[in-house]
Order: sequence, then structure tokens, then C-alpha cells
Amino acid sequence: MPAPTTALLPGTLDLLVLSVLMAGPLHGYAIARAIEGAGGGAIAVEEGSLYPALSRLRRQGQLAGEWGISASGRRARVYWITGPGRRHWAQQHKLWLRFAAGVDGVVSAFA
Repeated sequence: MPAPTTALLPGTLDLLVLSVLMAGPLHGYAIARAIEGAGGGAIAVEEGSLYPALSRLRRQGQLAGEWGISASGRRARVYWITGPGRRHWAQQHKLWLRFAAGVDGVVSAFA
């Protein structure tokens, strides 16, 4: 299997974070592991990218968060998606599907 990549298209990490949180609240480490697991190991999420994205999404009102206790008993900030975040996710998801279909069309046409 190829090595995971951290070179995501701009905006992709935000969509991935919002997608994971559609299933329910999680802390940062669990969000990263969920992305990596659902991505079949093809996507690596580094802390240096994840936590600034979480902060940005909170400032934009797309996420909310509060301090809680993780499954391992450690203090961790737990995040959840807000109403505006759900609307933004729906919009970005549609754009992503259109973009992915376009890329697939080009790749398939010339493969």
C-alpha cells in the first residue's frame, strides 16, 4: 500500500473534519484517527494541520467545543458540528462530489 499523504487539496481537511463530526462529537485525536481509518490509511492528518483547522472552524461558527474527558481519561476538547457547519458541509460536499466526478472523467477518458 502506498504511504499516506498529507498533501490535501485546500479546503479538503475542513470537509473531512466536518464529515467526521456529522456522526457525533469527538476530540481532536479521535477526529484524526477517524479520518485516517475511513480513508483506508491513504490520508494522514498531522496535528500541525488539524488543530489550526479546528480553531478556524470554531472561529467561523461551524464547530463548537468544550473541555471534557476522553475515553482514555485524559482532559481533551470535544468538538461538534453546529447548524451553520452542517449547512456548510452540505454545500462543500456537493462541490466535492462534482469536482471528484470531473477528475474521474478526465482520468478515465485518457487512461
